[in-house]
Amino acid sequence: MMHSENRGMLKDRLRVVLIEQARTGEPVTYRELADRLGLTPPQTIHRVAQALEVLMAEDVMAGRPLLAALCVSRLQHRLPARGFFVTVKALGVFAGDPEGSETRIFHEREFQRTLALYDAA
Repeated sequence: MMHSENRGMLKDRLRVVLIEQARTGEPVTYRELADRLGLTPPQTIHRVAQALEVLMAEDVMAGRPLLAALCVSRLQHRLPARGFFVTVKALGVFAGDPEGSETRIFHEREFQRTLALYDAA
């Protein structure tokens, strides 16, 4: 179990890495983020996912596009993992089915809004 102070530091580092990623205009995988953050096993992807969820809550509260939209799963055809959609639904910004067809539309909109905010377009 990770200490909450470490989780806060990870979240802050993750925000910096994702802003840099936004400027490339390209998505990044959970594994690539774990590697760029220098995370070591166990549970590297899980820790990235937890930090992404915290960033999502912060972005929603601040009225910003979701930086977490830049992070996609290799297995999901350039979509985030299911947890992304479960989280945005819980945060009240996505009303669809976390496994439904509207996930792609929601994700693409957030991805483009994020690129526009961080000036990658």
